[in-house]
Amino acid sequence: MTSDMAFECLLVSRDPSVVCTVNKLLENLSISTNICLTASKALDQLSEGSTDLIVIDMEEDSVDLLDSIQKSGRWQKPTVVAVSAGYRPVPGAHVVMRKPVTEVSAARSLRTAYSRMLYDYRRHSRYALITSVKATGVKNQPVDVTITDIGDGGVGLSSREEFAIGDVLSFHLLLPGTERAIYIEARVQWARNYGALGCEYVRIPPVDLNILHDWLKRKAQVKKPLVEI
Repeated sequence: MTSDMAFECLLVSRDPSVVCTVNKLLENLSISTNICLTASKALDQLSEGSTDLIVIDMEEDSVDLLDSIQKSGRWQKPTVVAVSAGYRPVPGAHVVMRKPVTEVSAARSLRTAYSRMLYDYRRHSRYALITSVKATGVKNQPVDVTITDIGDGGVGLSSREEFAIGDVLSFHLLLPGTERAIYIEARVQWARNYGALGCEYVRIPPVDLNILHDWLKRKAQVKKPLVEI
């Protein structure tokens, strides 16, 4: 993701027709594009930046690139589009763009990839919150916790109290800029010795869930595409 909140794509191809067609469509999606001619050079670029999307024109060495992406230690892996002349699935690719590449077929493939990329970004994003709340913990005992971050998949907490994996906490949280506090029940997934906790949601009432989702969408604004998705 670039500083202006645009997705970043690494386009790996030495075919001028593929590069020209795909690059134009990526611009329409407001995606910043880096072009790489070979899979070996693409590996070097992947280790340096935060790539959200990879479009790979399949050649002999492309399989090694796909394998390296799958085995990488990145907690959020990029969306992968394979440009292939065959009709079989491409292992490691989320979307397959068939050759010969046309503007219509490429646009269809990239729209699918964009939707997946946007979903992954919103699902994994975490937003800092340093907010103290009174939670109800084990045996319904009140406990002071600090909300450190929140996202679509869970919430980060810190506390001087000790918690075990599987403990459930409930609390009300007023998100910045909202008018009413939302109710959250969350289960501890991991705990650190210094009091940090990672929790997954157990239950959020439907109305409160809508408030949370709307708030997260406002926080997760990315550069708007020039075309309708």
